[in-house]
Amino acid sequence: MEATERKSLARLIRGGRWAALATYGDGVPLASMVAYASEAGFSGFLLHLSRLSQHTRNLLVSPSASLAISEPDTTQDRDPQTLARVSIKGGARPLPKDSPEYPEARARYEKQFPDSSPLFGLEDFLLFRLVPREARFVAGFARAYTVSPAELKEASALEPGL
Repeated sequence: MEATERKSLARLIRGGRWAALATYGDGVPLASMVAYASEAGFSGFLLHLSRLSQHTRNLLVSPSASLAISEPDTTQDRDPQTLARVSIKGGARPLPKDSPEYPEARARYEKQFPDSSPLFGLEDFLLFRLVPREARFVAGFARAYTVSPAELKEASALEPGL
């Protein structure tokens, strides 16, 4: 993957806040739309989820998940298959409130989503960290790449100011 495509990947991840979360439970897959905040180096993706939601209950039983982020489809005259998109596969587990990582993760999430602060006071909400094992980045039609966590980190360093 060339540096220009790594930059595109970083812009795509940092430019979004809303993604499809794929989970598995009760013998069937489920895709849900969720807000996300990326951690430094794209080493993790933070999700603040309610236990009342099926996707949260699925993750608590089976942490394997995928987060799909897409470039917005803003025009009707463009082939949607040319849109940049990434699917990040990994494990998503709740961060214990008493863990050393929790305060920084919460602050990062609240910086991205200031209106989420009151929800941290509700007992049914959990802050999950999805740790990537691999990503599949499609930079456009016929330009697809398998991306390791190390390559995600490299990409994040190319566009740090976003």
